Amino acid sequence: MGAEILSSRAIMGMYFLALELGSQIKWVNAISNATPYPSDQETEEYGWLGQVPGMREWVGGRHAKGLSDQSYKIRNKKYESTIQFLLNELRRDKTGQIQTRINEHVNRADSHWAELLTALLVAGESQVCYDGQYFFDTDHTEGESGTQSNLLSIDISTPTAPTSAEMANAIFKAVQQIMGFKDDQGKSMNSVAREFLVLTPTTFMQSTSSALSDTTIVDGGTSRTNTLASAKRFSVDFDVNPDLSWTDSFVVVRSDSQVPPLIRQEEDAVEVAAKAEGSEFEFDYDAHQYGLRAQRAAGYGFWQFACKVKFT
Repeated sequence: MGAEILSSRAIMGMYFLALELGSQIKWVNAISNATPYPSDQETEEYGWLGQVPGMREWVGGRHAKGLSDQSYKIRNKKYESTIQFLLNELRRDKTGQIQTRINEHVNRADSHWAELLTALLVAGESQVCYDGQYFFDTDHTEGESGTQSNLLSIDISTPTAPTSAEMANAIFKAVQQIMGFKDDQGKSMNSVAREFLVLTPTTFMQSTSSALSDTTIVDGGTSRTNTLASAKRFSVDFDVNPDLSWTDSFVVVRSDSQVPPLIRQEEDAVEVAAKAEGSEFEFDYDAHQYGLRAQRAAGYGFWQFACKVKFT
């Protein structure tokens, strides 16, 4: 009698265990909602992206404010990823290679959220958000907010290779810009902001790390205290996104807001299906297939919680 074939029930168990481990990409939760908003239709419309009223003196009667007439629609799409194991592979697996491939399969599904969010960031200067402007733009305006920009241009000597001093200065300016954003009533949107995340391409890793950790930096040949690293009022962390195609830019987001700068929604969470024991596929091809499936989407939330910096 030959060696027993690893059963589909055992493999499905491996998949469910791997899926329970959750996301390993921490910046995804920092720039979007930690739990995707549930969706029960093809397209969801977000009409709550306008501002809610602030407190006012009660004179006369209540002044109720309804939802903003601005809205943003996000359409779900169906995604899949399928892997195939030959029966001989399942029969001969002695070293846990099947488990390794399953873990990698689930990890790729997990990284799909990062791919969707990265695409939004990269297209942020050419795709509109709820106010009808590009997500990263220089002339956002709503009600009494005045004209506001979440797209900064900073002149440095080498735009593709900022020094730690230049990076510290740019990050500080982006945080300062976010702190100053106003809502449609002319009120501060980020007065209680305390936590920010810098998301950079790989080429900015070293300068960003130094900008956030070195207590003293060299600026123009002169050493000075790094006010960014010593700031007590707020904390700034950073992460690296290898898929960002920028060579001269990075983004800073407010990471402690109730509503994120980017939105994730999910109609169907990741599901596992199989063509395994007793199937026609097994009979015809001497193999099993395991597929992952999800229906989801990502879109733009509040531009006021993000700022892109471009070095020129």
